[in-house]
Amino acid sequence: MRTSRKAGLLVSTAVCGALALGAAGPAFAATSDSTVPSDSTSVAAPVPGADALAQQSALLGNAGGVLTPVTALVDAVLKADDGKLTEADATKHADAIKAALAKVTEAAPETPAAGALPGPAAADPGTELKAKAAAALQVKVDALIKASLAGDVKVTAAAVQATITATVNVLVSIVLGGGLPAADLPGLPTLPTIPGVAEVPTLPTL
Repeated sequence: MRTSRKAGLLVSTAVCGALALGAAGPAFAATSDSTVPSDSTSVAAPVPGADALAQQSALLGNAGGVLTPVTALVDAVLKADDGKLTEADATKHADAIKAALAKVTEAAPETPAAGALPGPAAADPGTELKAKAAAALQVKVDALIKASLAGDVKVTAAAVQATITATVNVLVSIVLGGGLPAADLPGLPTLPTIPGVAEVPTLPTL
């Protein structure tokens, strides 16, 4: 069987192209693989100062954790007939507030300095202040619940005011007790500091 000259030229061209592609294929694949980033080798960069920021966020969360159950108790008392709560509602609010105050008084673990000998840690003035404020609020809450259950509206009204004031004391003790940055709102007066409370460390800049 005879093959025309034109058909032979086409076959020859196709073979040469296939050989060229076969040689260039692995090189092209290697080049392509090297330029496409792999998800398996990417490493997420950590947020600078993440640990300190997480502690500050936890402090704010504790503040909100106290404010929410206390205001829920106060609202329930004010909306109840003659300011009188049921035993079930009183127990529910009391348990929620007690759990929130327990988180406020949790002391952060002490980290001894490098090379320091183990020993009793010095008392943290900020922690002591928060514990004192939390204990005072617990007393006021107990008095409010007792007055509400008794149905004495005059005593209940005074107990509500005392509870609100004690709640403010807890919030201020959290803000001033160390761990949170100083407020920087223009026009806001400088807040007092507590002697012995460590300043908030400066976080690394981005």
